[in-house]
Parts: sequence; structure tokens; C-alpha cells
Amino acid sequence: MKSFHTLIARLAKPLLTILGTAGLASLAFAADAPAAPPVPNKGDTAFMMLSTVLVLSMIVPGLALFYGGLVRSKNMLSVLMQVMVGAALIFVLWAIYGYSLAFTGGSPFVGGFDKAFLAGITGDSVAATFSKGVVIPELMFVAFQGTFAAITCALIVGAFAERMKFSAVLLFLVLWFTFAYIPTAHMVWYWDGPDAITDAKTLESVIAAAGALWAKGALDFAGGTVVHINAGVAGLVAAYMVGKRTGYGKEPMPPHNLTLTMVGAAMLWVGWFGFNAGSNLEATGTAALAVTNTLFATAAAIVAWTLGEAIFRDKPSMLGAASGAVAGLVAITPAAGFVGIIGALVIGLTAGFVCLWGVTGLKRMLKADDSLDVFGVHGVGGIIGALLTGVFTAPSLGGTGIFDYVANKVGEEYSIGSQLLIQAEAVITTIVLSAVVSVVALLIVKMIVGLRVPEESEREGLDTTSHGEKAYYL
Repeated sequence: MKSFHTLIARLAKPLLTILGTAGLASLAFAADAPAAPPVPNKGDTAFMMLSTVLVLSMIVPGLALFYGGLVRSKNMLSVLMQVMVGAALIFVLWAIYGYSLAFTGGSPFVGGFDKAFLAGITGDSVAATFSKGVVIPELMFVAFQGTFAAITCALIVGAFAERMKFSAVLLFLVLWFTFAYIPTAHMVWYWDGPDAITDAKTLESVIAAAGALWAKGALDFAGGTVVHINAGVAGLVAAYMVGKRTGYGKEPMPPHNLTLTMVGAAMLWVGWFGFNAGSNLEATGTAALAVTNTLFATAAAIVAWTLGEAIFRDKPSMLGAASGAVAGLVAITPAAGFVGIIGALVIGLTAGFVCLWGVTGLKRMLKADDSLDVFGVHGVGGIIGALLTGVFTAPSLGGTGIFDYVANKVGEEYSIGSQLLIQAEAVITTIVLSAVVSVVALLIVKMIVGLRVPEESEREGLDTTSHGEKAYYL
């Protein structure tokens, strides 16, 4: 028996040597082989699908009902048409050239046509997130960002509701989207992604290739500049150039259905969780922070607006509460993933009070017939949010600070003053670009199709004169 064991041991020794050598060889080969490219996580992909659907619900029916309830009954369908068809038109343009110009390299101000008609993008294509080694399907990123472009353009129509030609609305949206929205989105949001940053030298390369405002360090988590200031300024310019509604200031023009407006505001609040949390591109703790901030900042703004009306106008209104909700949502948008809960509450409270002044005192000062207060809520709220993002992102005030992709940790230094200057530069750049493009675009539209419907058509209502139908048959 002992001799048998000895024989087995002698035979096993060379076999183990061979196997060990093969194992070491395989390990050496694995070490030399390039790392497999990252693949999308199913959870992140599902999260982005849900976020995209939520943002779409903000446009139709959310924004459409919010705006529709605010106009007179004879113009209800015209506003629904402008929101729905306008958004659909932008979706088409986004696929043709919008995505390519916004999210490919080219210059600090606009991308190129490499991905026109979504060329080269398949189900296997991936897009970067904000974490190294984490990606999502690029098609999902295309769709998500397309909803942002669409709702931004749809927001503008509230400023000139009840008097602008339908053809003029669509032509203006095409021009403004092309020459204002796309460059702003590129300047604020385009970069090569975190995986391109491995050291100080590669960081310099990423900054050199990025959008102009991203390279300067502007913070805009989900669209305070790109969406809200951009749309608010365009709406104000349009309100001036299209002119006041017939009878404005002389005839009562109350909202015809505040129930629908409240429903629309509620849908906006729900959809906005996708808007803000989805901008994180991953289902992580930062997305949870964005959800929580969106909840509390909006609630704070509703309380502030309602309190402000009770103090200064004697009676708090449902319209005020709904407007306060939108103001809070707008203001927290650029800060959602950067600030702590205290920062979110302060931003919401500030937005509620200041935007109430924006649609009352400031509106009287500007003497513009901004029909549905696009500038007073989105423009003013966006400016508040963009600037306060620079304040409350500070770790000393509960914010997240700015992530250092070279050191792979949050940066140790944060200057509120310096960041405020960067935020102010982003705000001013957006205001100037949107205003100039809006003026030029409206002049072009005026020359081609004209801006306003005839006075008799305006008095009869755009539902019947422009679309041949009525919202209500009573």
C-alpha cells in the first residue's frame, strides 16, 4: 500500500507542475490583455428609460394642461397644439441634427455633424456618465436629452399665447432651437466624460475639447441656464416683439380653468423627478439627492408664494400655489445634485418670494404682456437657481463640492466667490445669446409669414380661426 501511494505522488508532481505553469501563463496573458470596455448596467438603463418617460409627461400632458388652463377658453386648443406640435417638431430636428451639434466635439460653442441622423449610433453604442467605468446606452442619452430640448422650446409659447400665428410659432421655434438652444447645451454640458481623465495632462485635453462654459467650471445639473433662463429670455423678447394682446390692461383675461392648471402643475412636479434625477445618468446616491431636493425645494416655494400672497395680496390663490411649485422646480434644477437639503430649502423659499415679485412688480416694470409669465417664473427662477448653486454647492454649507477626476475624490478647495463669478458669467452668456437669437429669429419670421393673427381672429379665438375646432361645445 505504501508503494502505491509513493507511485501516485511521483505521477502527480509533474502533472501539478504542468498545471501550475499553465495557470501562471493564463494569468500573465490576462494581465497583458486590454481591459474589457464597460457595458451598461440594466438598472441604470431602466432608470434612464423611466426618467425619459417622466420628462415627456412634463410636456404632454403636464405643461400643455398647465398652460391650457391659464388662457381663455377660446384659445385652449391653440396652446395645446403649440405645445404638442412644437415639441414633436423639435424631437424630429433633434434626431436629424440637434443631438449631433449639441453632443459631439467641434468647437467650444457648437459640435459637428458626425452624428447627424444619429449616424453610427446603435443599440450597442454607449455614452459616458459622471462615474469612471460606468456607461449607459447612447440611444437612451439621445432620447433623454431630446426631451429637454423639446420642453425648453415648448416653455416659450406661454409668453405669446393667444395672439401669434401657428406657422410663426413653429418657424420661430426651429430658428431658436438651432441657434440658441443647441449652442447653449453644447457650451454647458458637452465634455468627453470621466474615463478620458487619468491625470493632469488628460484633464487639460478634456477641458480644451469641452463646451466653453463647462470648461470654465459652470455648474448646471439639469438645466437652469440651458432650459429655464434660455426659454425665459426668449419668451420676454417675443412678448415685446409680438406685442400685447388686444384689450390687454383694459379687458379682463382670467384663466378659464384653474383645475386643469393645478393638474398640469402636479404633473410637472411628478415628471420633474425624472428631469432632475435623470440628469445624474445613474441610479446612485446623487440621483437620490436630486429627488429629495426636488421634493423639498418645490414644497418650500409653494409655502413661500402662498405666504407672500397672503401678506401682500390678502388672499392666497390656487394659481399662486401652482406657480410657486413651478418656481421652486425651476430654481432647484441647476442645483439638484450639488446642494444639501438646507440649501434646497433656502433656494425654494427664495424662488417662491422672488418669482412672486417677478410676475407682479417686475412684470409691471417691464411693461410686457408675457401672457403666462414665462420670464417671471422661468427666467427669474432660473437666474436665482443658477446663482445660488454657486453658493450652496460649497461643502461648508452642506453641498457636494466639485469632484476632482484626477484625484478621484471631491476637491478639497471651494471658493463661493469664485464659483459665483463663473455662474454669473454662464447666466449672462445665456441671456445675451438667447436675446440676440430671439430678436433675429422673430424678425426673420415676421418677414416670411408675419407674427400675429388679424385682430378679428384674435377676438374670436385661435381655436376656431387657426384650427377650426373648439375645446368646449356648450
